[in-house]
Amino acid sequence: MPDTLDAWLAKLEKRHHSAIDLGLDRCRAVWENLGMPRPADCVFTIAGTNGKGSTVAYLDHVLRSCGKTSARYTSPHLLSFTERIVINGAEVSPKELVKAFEHVEAHLSGVSLSYFEFTTLAAFVLMARSTLDCAVLEVGLGGRLDAVNLVDPDCAVITPIGLDHQEYLGDNIEQIGYEKAGIMRGGIPVVCGDRNPPASLAARAKELGAEWLQLGHEIAHHDGGGSRRLRVRNSELPFPPPPLPGDHQLDNFATSLAAIETVFPGLLHNGDWVPGLGKFLLPGRLSTVAANPAIVIDVGHNPLAAEVLAGHIQAHLRPRVHCVLGMLRDKDAGQIARILSASVFRWYCAGLPGPRGRSGRELVHTLRNSVPGIMAAPHGTVGAALDSALDNAGSSDTVIVFGSFETAARAMAHLGIEPGELAASQAPIS
Repeated sequence: MPDTLDAWLAKLEKRHHSAIDLGLDRCRAVWENLGMPRPADCVFTIAGTNGKGSTVAYLDHVLRSCGKTSARYTSPHLLSFTERIVINGAEVSPKELVKAFEHVEAHLSGVSLSYFEFTTLAAFVLMARSTLDCAVLEVGLGGRLDAVNLVDPDCAVITPIGLDHQEYLGDNIEQIGYEKAGIMRGGIPVVCGDRNPPASLAARAKELGAEWLQLGHEIAHHDGGGSRRLRVRNSELPFPPPPLPGDHQLDNFATSLAAIETVFPGLLHNGDWVPGLGKFLLPGRLSTVAANPAIVIDVGHNPLAAEVLAGHIQAHLRPRVHCVLGMLRDKDAGQIARILSASVFRWYCAGLPGPRGRSGRELVHTLRNSVPGIMAAPHGTVGAALDSALDNAGSSDTVIVFGSFETAARAMAHLGIEPGELAASQAPIS
């Protein structure tokens, strides 16, 4: 049996026949063998296409600032697997993870689990042992058939939905919405942070008799006489600026606070949690890591994220933008190029390794077929692409790194940046 975290992860990556194997029967059998560990007394489950990671992090941080014990589970990670499981503000240690993996392994009873299913059960075990008030769980893919959905939530949270993972979730927005709606339960409130959600979401909530609260309707943030306020149903509470840059973060932040207000009415009203926002950190979300030229790193990897980025460039960034783009083979690079073509001056296409990776040359070919005349050059690695962008960028330009978590991680490593160094650099350069 492996005795280190790296060895365990290498084993799990190879053992199951498919990296993605949707369905709850196998995972449920092992979960029951484990005694059906529930991560916490109160569970928030978050599904959506974009904004899940930010919303999860906001929820967990504010809950702890209000005196609740809390943990969060997210995927994928940026630099270290331990980022995925954070209990009371601290990443679990590799040693704790190894013990949890050994515990899950001992209860497989011959069942084969995917990497995500196995590690999700390990997260449940670690959280259950911590006797927590709250757990905030991010769905890995979809919702209905995702391993996270084994646990009944006390609040289902839906973030903005767009086209992604169509090969698993369906090729239109209504089908994808139906899969996301799988995290809902009868009588459990649903907080929707999508201003224009698929009709299938609200329809499913109505079928279940679940209370539906939607941003722009039952939830709204507005100027309250010199300071912003958040309305949830008929309650008003403080709404300070979110700690992450980007206008879209107003909605992500509002969604997270609305979820807390829905489950714990009145908890946020005195504003004691607001000073703690100064300690919030989530790297890779429009993180500005350098100036002159500005370097902005973002983990976005789908058309919806590209739309957000295009808006951010127009509103906040310096006019000439160089984009270092590295994307996995199953992502819609052509549509992303079309969305960003009016905002990006020059593209530096980086190759990513592995079976899902796409070479820089392949990426250039896709971009040129999608946007005739686009200025794009291939590079073997993210580091090489970033170096070329910095060589060509003037001191008043912006270099954006975009396309995947792996692209962001490789750029940070190339620049020698640790996550903690980003604490004071999350505001946009303008």
